[in-house]
Amino acid sequence: MSFTRMLRVLGKDLALGPRSPIFMWAILLPVALTFILQVAFGSLFAPEPRLAVVDDGSSEITKELQKMDGIELTIVDTAENLRDGVRANDFDAGLVLVEGFDAAVKAGEKPLLDFYISGESLSSNRLILSVTALDLVRQVEGSTPPVDVRIENSGDEGLPMSVRLVPVIMMYALFIAGAFVPASSLVEEKESGTLSALLVSPVRASEVLVAKAILGTILAFVLAFMTLFMNNALGGQPFALVVVILAAAAFSSVLGLVIGTAAKDSASMFAMVKGSGILLFGPVIFYVFPEWPQWIAMLFPTYWTIDPIWQVAVLGKGLEAVWLDLLVALGISLVLVPVIGLLSRRMQRKLVAE
Repeated sequence: MSFTRMLRVLGKDLALGPRSPIFMWAILLPVALTFILQVAFGSLFAPEPRLAVVDDGSSEITKELQKMDGIELTIVDTAENLRDGVRANDFDAGLVLVEGFDAAVKAGEKPLLDFYISGESLSSNRLILSVTALDLVRQVEGSTPPVDVRIENSGDEGLPMSVRLVPVIMMYALFIAGAFVPASSLVEEKESGTLSALLVSPVRASEVLVAKAILGTILAFVLAFMTLFMNNALGGQPFALVVVILAAAAFSSVLGLVIGTAAKDSASMFAMVKGSGILLFGPVIFYVFPEWPQWIAMLFPTYWTIDPIWQVAVLGKGLEAVWLDLLVALGISLVLVPVIGLLSRRMQRKLVAE
């Protein structure tokens, strides 16, 4: 195998790739899905309560609110602006803390607490903000709540739906770019006769296939990283993130070679992609519905590449938590290599016969 010839084939694919509608579709699809699922719908699934505060006396309540996660806090200059914002539903609720409020509460007095509620806010957000405000007042007073509350999480650590949709977008970014692009490139070259011309030159079929795999790996890696960046899901382990994305991109390109060498034309390639859709995209539904039995997701081969990305990018874990998944993905890839070899030899015989 000549590294130079392989790079020439790769350079040709990279230069001509943007002319292909499928190549451009692979690039634009993750961006479009991010906009549709995250921007258009994400806020409908788990909107954060929006609270506006007017603080005339540097209250401890404001400082505590600023430390809290899950509440979108806005400091407003005047009570009039706060009321206008609540009335316009720019905020779910508004809290006015007059000067000396904390001192009055600690002295046992009952100062006036203006708390405004938007009529268009969700009832859940009203409840959250009301209970939070009362609890913080009790903290300032120094009294303990009348009850002890025990909180038990159900589901996947309470992750919002917008976060659970990230694997859906990731799967499209990986397998449209990593599998579909090299497969379609290989099939197009079969149909146009370019592949036959290449194979009668010094270029070997193995060099063409490796170049296609590198093309899919590069494109899938870039788009997967871009997708995570757009969805604010880069985690806190940069090295681990690069490793798991690279492994998933390489795995997807191997699947692309299987499809590309097995398909005789574009029609059969599209049929194979559609037919394998449940195998490729099946695992992502278990992230959307974490209450389903998770062991079922492990039956899908693509689970072993998407789950490490989920663990590292979303849950912030390291390679020590996903090394077994990566080994399984590597094992599946190694099993597919001789399959690609057999399909490649069959493809060459058909090209010669034609």
